[in-house]
Amino acid sequence: MACPVRRNDGTQDADQLGDETGMLYGEYLMLDKVLGAQRLLSEQNNKPVHDEHLFIVTHQAYELWFKQIIFELDSVRNIFSEVLEESQTLEILKRLNRIVLILKVLVDQVMILETMTPLDFMDFRNYLKPASGFQSLQFRLLENKLGLKTENRVKSNMNYAKVFGSDEEALNRIELSESQPSLALLVERWLERTPGLEVEGFNFWGKYEKAVNMLLEEQKQIALNEPNESVKRYRLNDLENRREVYESIFQPEIHQALLNRGERRFSHKALQGAILVTFYRDEPRFSQPHQILNLLMDIDSLITKWRYNHVLMVQRMIGSSQLGTGGSSGYQYLRATLSDRYKVFVDLFNLSTFLIPRSHIPKLTSDVRSKLWHR
Repeated sequence: MACPVRRNDGTQDADQLGDETGMLYGEYLMLDKVLGAQRLLSEQNNKPVHDEHLFIVTHQAYELWFKQIIFELDSVRNIFSEVLEESQTLEILKRLNRIVLILKVLVDQVMILETMTPLDFMDFRNYLKPASGFQSLQFRLLENKLGLKTENRVKSNMNYAKVFGSDEEALNRIELSESQPSLALLVERWLERTPGLEVEGFNFWGKYEKAVNMLLEEQKQIALNEPNESVKRYRLNDLENRREVYESIFQPEIHQALLNRGERRFSHKALQGAILVTFYRDEPRFSQPHQILNLLMDIDSLITKWRYNHVLMVQRMIGSSQLGTGGSSGYQYLRATLSDRYKVFVDLFNLSTFLIPRSHIPKLTSDVRSKLWHR
């Protein structure tokens, strides 16, 4: 966007504007409000602290980017909420990739805050109380819309009722974000419809189980022929462990038990679909779905990296024992959010557990390829 700034001498840009109607750059972006929104409490207390300005601008930038992520996320959820047409997957890819790039900016943005030393932060930290990042409504909405469930959150002395108790609109928005289908749920439903899972069709799952059993039997024979007894025992034990891992996906009741314990998130049918897409990602029909799964993992990874960088920064600024300005346990609470329970798409990260060599992947017949292509 061109910047139509009028020069003091009135000889160049002003002439180019002519009599055109419309808004100028600053008016269009409402810069008077945006650039005037930095209120330094240290200045109001007649003790101006230089780095408070950086702290405010950085967090305002975070909130603006959160707003854009939510905007993109809502649009992706709207597309997924209907039966997805193949022509729409390119738009999903574009918008998910945009979210990924924004998150990369947010991860790197922590480094700018780290130019502030702990003593610099201490000069104005008391002015922040009781403000806290826990009170970021947009970040909570983002987590809910992605699919982070309440039962997977770390228990804390802070809660929505306490933080937003007097803000009825905020509580309503949180409740709505928890009641509407999350991206994780919509992706799960989409994967459950993966073509090729039908028993009366290609029956990928039956062929895959047969291929796994064949592979394990081949490796068992190799292990039994091992002359070194200790190596033989090691290989046989490893094979038994791997067999149990595969059984956890071939036996629906075992998968359900893992779901109940929170160790898995997708339904059994959705996990089957994700494995099928991963195996046949080079097929035209599954190329873009595979890219979507990768971008979902990128989103999870980058949010985890952002949490990690934030935890390190907090430890650097206030140590491991001080309470947060909002009353949380500070570093200890934030460190607890780094576990897999905060990964929305943890099942996608674990797909590699169930891979088999390309030579054992069931081959698609020309008839099956034709049906997949014309669906």
